Amino acid sequence: MTVVPSDHFINIEDVFFSYPQSNLLALDGASLSVKRSEFACILGPSGCGKSTLLNILSGLFVPSKGRVTIDGDVVFNDGQMASGKLPRIGYVFQDDRLLPWRSVRQNIELALKSAAIPKSEWDGLVEHFLGLCGIGQYADTWPGNLSGGQRKRAAIARAMAIDPTSLLMDEPFSTLDEVNARFLRRELLELWQKTKQTILFVTHSVREAVYLADTIYIMTKGPGKVMERLTIDVARPRQYEDPRLTEIEGSIISSVLNYWGYYEPTAVQG
Repeated sequence: MTVVPSDHFINIEDVFFSYPQSNLLALDGASLSVKRSEFACILGPSGCGKSTLLNILSGLFVPSKGRVTIDGDVVFNDGQMASGKLPRIGYVFQDDRLLPWRSVRQNIELALKSAAIPKSEWDGLVEHFLGLCGIGQYADTWPGNLSGGQRKRAAIARAMAIDPTSLLMDEPFSTLDEVNARFLRRELLELWQKTKQTILFVTHSVREAVYLADTIYIMTKGPGKVMERLTIDVARPRQYEDPRLTEIEGSIISSVLNYWGYYEPTAVQG
């Protein structure tokens, strides 16, 4: 059994997960650990179990085997929920999941209500986090009247407003054009540095992971397990054009080609 450091904020130890309807194995002994206030990325190909790991941490899925602890509390142990109450988790999905018949403010208030945060605090929290995300002027706007980037900012504000123990992000920028995604990645890092939030961010983009992360966990293709842990030792703020990031990106791509089932084309002899 792989043992992860006990002083880490999120610990996932030898977790297995199979989908009950099909018995399809999605995770095959995955282990990782995330320090408090760390920005960590899970990097892997489609279908490797990245989102499944986030769904386990959020309590949406129960692992078949393994142990999960958050902030020292055992959440799952050997396929069973070990505590009666899950920690408060902020979750930003690939799609924004804003209710179109509620304003941005009302969407955030619904999350605050679900988190049992006193109503007397709602106005201040809504204003604060929408302001941090740069969309305070859109509090009373319908989601359908916002751009894709604005809706994503609203979804991030909603996740952060509930004062979560950690923030889970599942490919949140994958539906945006690259220019807009770059702006939002930079803004996310600025938010993270202000809030000191613990973030676990799922992506299949090597460059995105290298640009964002303190630590990258590289998964095998499904059924997934963590095959490598990398520390990105590049000072912040980072620049996309930094040759050190390009070098790290190239090294990761070279190392994962076989693990992910991809192969370099053979040169054609003329």
